[in-house]
Amino acid sequence: MSDNLEQIEKILRSVIETLEDGYKGFAESGKEFEDATIKTFFLEESQVRARFASELENELSHLSVKRVRERGTTTRTLHRTWAEVKAHLGGGDHTLLVTAEQGENRACEAYERSLKENLPADVEEVLKRQQQYIIQSHAKVRMWRDAACC
Repeated sequence: MSDNLEQIEKILRSVIETLEDGYKGFAESGKEFEDATIKTFFLEESQVRARFASELENELSHLSVKRVRERGTTTRTLHRTWAEVKAHLGGGDHTLLVTAEQGENRACEAYERSLKENLPADVEEVLKRQQQYIIQSHAKVRMWRDAACC
């Protein structure tokens, strides 16, 4: 595999890992919300993150990169576990939203980093489309977080 292809794979694997963490985080948090609208949003977002990860896996496949599923990072797994503990200790919806917003910050950063790299146009197009969606989702989570604080 060429150095350029290895770099593209590394970049996409990083975003895929972030998306998989988001998938798990949204699914786990979604179960805990009291507000039905937020609960539904989180469970739907979980599926969107899984679809986005799959799209990037397909891009890797088109580049002839062997498919290997990533599992998420230890740090992010600990972050999700901490969110669960806080929810069970009575942090409620606001606490879950604060934690989710932190995760959304990391997702936005992952896309920003990836789009600074030299990528094939079709890969860049997929990342930009996904990034726009992530930014809108982030804004919604932040809005709910701010509204739930007081």
